Amino acid sequence: MPWDTEPAVPAVPAAQPPFGTALARGAMGRCPVCGQGKLFNGCLRLVDDCSHCHALLGRIRADDAPPYFTILIVGHLLVPFVFVVERAWYPPMWLHMAVWLPLFAILSTLVLRPVKGAVVAWMLRLGLTGTEQGAQIVVAPRRQAPGDA
Repeated sequence: MPWDTEPAVPAVPAAQPPFGTALARGAMGRCPVCGQGKLFNGCLRLVDDCSHCHALLGRIRADDAPPYFTILIVGHLLVPFVFVVERAWYPPMWLHMAVWLPLFAILSTLVLRPVKGAVVAWMLRLGLTGTEQGAQIVVAPRRQAPGDA
């Protein structure tokens, strides 16, 4: 790890919104800093930087936190209903699987993107911008052999 004598330049502008505002903006898929630019480039991939305020968003690594929180939220929403249905009607296991598995999958898919946006906003608010370990390693593109056309 290199020793730097100069302080690192912050990747995020100094004026950050309140915590709740940043979480709401992230959950809506907007830049947590300004609320104007897009947060996602595709389904779950973050944009490199905000098109409005140029906050560096692409290096933030949410990793396993969004799926974990998604499972936690969806599980707490649906498991009580699974228990109530089981206790009241005693349906066969195949009916449980036919009803609850698709419902869990659909809700998890719908909740994952807003949760990832909120986690990215939370990380940005904590100052975890992805630049903590120094510059990112750039991988050179692979050269093609003459016969690989």
